[in-house]
Amino acid sequence: MATRSAGTPFLLQLSLLLLLHLGGEWGPSWTLGCASVAVGSPIVPLGSPITASCTIQKELCHGLEQGKVRISWMLDNTFVAGSQRQGPGGTEVSNLTLPRFNRTQARLWCCVEWNGTKQRVGMAEIRAGYPPTKPLNLSCVLNLGDYGLTCQWEQGTDSHLPTSVALKCGGSRAQAVTGCTPQGGHSRCTVPRRLLQLYRQMEIWVSATNALGTAESEHLCIDPMDIAKLEPPTLQSIQSIPFQTDCVALAWDVARGMEHMELQCELRYRATEDPAWALVTGIIGRAGTAQRCGFLFGTRYHFQMRCRRSSASAYWSEWSPSRNYTTHEKAPTGKLDAWWGAQPAGAGGRLEVQLRWKAPRQREANGRVLGYRITLSPRRRGREPPTICNTTHTQCNFSAPMGTRRVYLSAYNAAGESAPTEVVLLERKGQPLAGLRAVPGGERSLWVHWEAPPAPVAAYILEWQRVTAEPGHCSACWQMERDGAATTALIQDGIEPFQRYNISLYPLYEGAVGVPVHTTAYSQQKAPSHAPKLHLRRLSRSEAELCWEPLPVEMKNGFITSYTIFWANSNTDVASATVNPSLSSFVIRGLKPSTPYKVHIMASTAAGSTNGTSLTLVTTVLDDTEIQFLFLTLGLVFFLFILLLICFQKNERMKEQLWPSVPDPANSSLGKWVPAAVPQEPLQVPAAREPGPASISTVTVLEGAPGKLPGKEPLALPATPVALPRPYVRQEGPEEPVQYARVGGAGYRVQRLLPEPGARFYENLRARGDADGAGDWGVPEELPATFPLLQGLRIGGAEELHECRAD
Repeated sequence: MATRSAGTPFLLQLSLLLLLHLGGEWGPSWTLGCASVAVGSPIVPLGSPITASCTIQKELCHGLEQGKVRISWMLDNTFVAGSQRQGPGGTEVSNLTLPRFNRTQARLWCCVEWNGTKQRVGMAEIRAGYPPTKPLNLSCVLNLGDYGLTCQWEQGTDSHLPTSVALKCGGSRAQAVTGCTPQGGHSRCTVPRRLLQLYRQMEIWVSATNALGTAESEHLCIDPMDIAKLEPPTLQSIQSIPFQTDCVALAWDVARGMEHMELQCELRYRATEDPAWALVTGIIGRAGTAQRCGFLFGTRYHFQMRCRRSSASAYWSEWSPSRNYTTHEKAPTGKLDAWWGAQPAGAGGRLEVQLRWKAPRQREANGRVLGYRITLSPRRRGREPPTICNTTHTQCNFSAPMGTRRVYLSAYNAAGESAPTEVVLLERKGQPLAGLRAVPGGERSLWVHWEAPPAPVAAYILEWQRVTAEPGHCSACWQMERDGAATTALIQDGIEPFQRYNISLYPLYEGAVGVPVHTTAYSQQKAPSHAPKLHLRRLSRSEAELCWEPLPVEMKNGFITSYTIFWANSNTDVASATVNPSLSSFVIRGLKPSTPYKVHIMASTAAGSTNGTSLTLVTTVLDDTEIQFLFLTLGLVFFLFILLLICFQKNERMKEQLWPSVPDPANSSLGKWVPAAVPQEPLQVPAAREPGPASISTVTVLEGAPGKLPGKEPLALPATPVALPRPYVRQEGPEEPVQYARVGGAGYRVQRLLPEPGARFYENLRARGDADGAGDWGVPEELPATFPLLQGLRIGGAEELHECRAD
């Protein structure tokens, strides 16, 4: 039982939720059975207040019998507050007032709280809008094909409410009826023939109705036949009459069934190259023929006609199919605009002339021009001058006799030849103009302005040439301004946007041609197509010189106003500089040594800028001058070192000072007979610093009288006492040899080597051998003062023998 009692409330809850869910599919106003929602009006003017009430009968809402019922409101998905009170019969009533309803359509929900949530139990749909607006500009036309009256109008603003629109019509004797109803939201419909009264006045209007009101258009009181749209007439023939005039005659037929009507017709025509139509009015339709004058000769024309009933409110028929006709020709008229250039032909005594001219306008050509003829003299009656040029072009180069000042130019067609135009070949020596400038006149035109010269001008010649990388010449790019007082001219022929043009202006004086003035211009500019490509010309530790080639004129698309150089290192330090457009190089200064940089250039015109590709460079550690100085210094040091070596090699005196030459006694003549091993004998030297034996390292030999052997005869003594050499003993150490020398009074000098002496010459020298057979050279104990002293003999081997003596 407990389980069953617990399941019953659950089923009630489920059934209530299903009912609430299905309630969303009910109509614009519905109730759950225990609730009812009422509104003051389901359709109200937009912005007006609305009122609503919701009544809940608790005994009819299962699950709400116990407890207090709480009623709330929702406008679509927005909660709104209402007031609640207890109604009769135990009902709960909630009232709601919205002071301003600003939605075109909304749903108003009545909700109750059940099981902690707000549940929708009733709903009312409310719509808001405006009354219909008055239809405007009602117009009708009767189609004579099926005699249906088609009317159209302007509906006006949307009312936001369902609106029914109908076209009403009524006659003087008939009650107003609905003629037609527009379909698919259109603002037009057709009244059938059975509801119309032809040739009688009818009243026609448009009625628009919705829940808030009705609006009607202005009433039209018309005879349907007066607003009938006729079928267009048919042009039968066109011809020129009489011959050699500018008039044509036309014939036409009106549509079938309209022969009895009073018709008013119009004719329009235009030349093939003329975009505008010329209109002829006031043509009586029933006449069937008309004449019109003022046509150009030899010109192709297009003709069309239309008609309507003579009543003022009638509609024009459509234009008839176009009929073409070409008028007859006659000889060209008028003068030709000519421009020339002349220069001597050389040794032949001829004049080379380049003559250019403009083709005659259509009004003067009088047909199709077949060619042009140039002569040196005008035509005279009965005599034709010789032709020097006959061409179908608008220029001719020919040779004329030197001194020719006039030529004659004429045009001809199938009907004849024009009167010759005299062309005077004037010299270009007149006064030039001042202040020439050109400004855009449009995408394909240029306005040229100049200042009038002081002297009177008969006409001006304006030339222009497109500037291209490859030289060219446009023979037709010129025009003549015949008004000598003009200071402006418009160039329209051959002008293209984003192209540069050189413009020249020549004043034509009486008897001379002025010196031209020049300027350049663009009709329209844009950013350059490309930017110049950067090249690195020079790089150092703090500077980089860049260069670039100027852009081709076709790529500039305008006047280059500036170049901008941008550079940045890896630390994103970006810098820039603006360069004059006349320059093609730039030096970046203040760079960091041994640092990579990215550089690019931007070219600018008045209409935009274009960036170029990046150039990567790395600055050096040293500048070029520093590197050159370093190499120069090293080269100079190396050169001085080599030069010093050469000097030391060549200078014997310096060699002797730095590297003295030590004689080798072993190579002397004395060394050849000295025993290989001589025992060294201590020599007692007087006045030595320290007593004791000393080794002989040098022996000085004093020269005696020639032919005398030492020890046999006494030497002749000089009158004055001979200054004996003073002994010099230097003791380096107990184990080192002692350098010994005797210095004579006259100093030391090197003697040449003596011839090899015999053994008896040194008989006073004795050798003392040791036990092992080795011996030393000794000196007698008693040696005369005049005995030559041996010097320069180094025991153990000497290189050279030096001989010193006292003078």
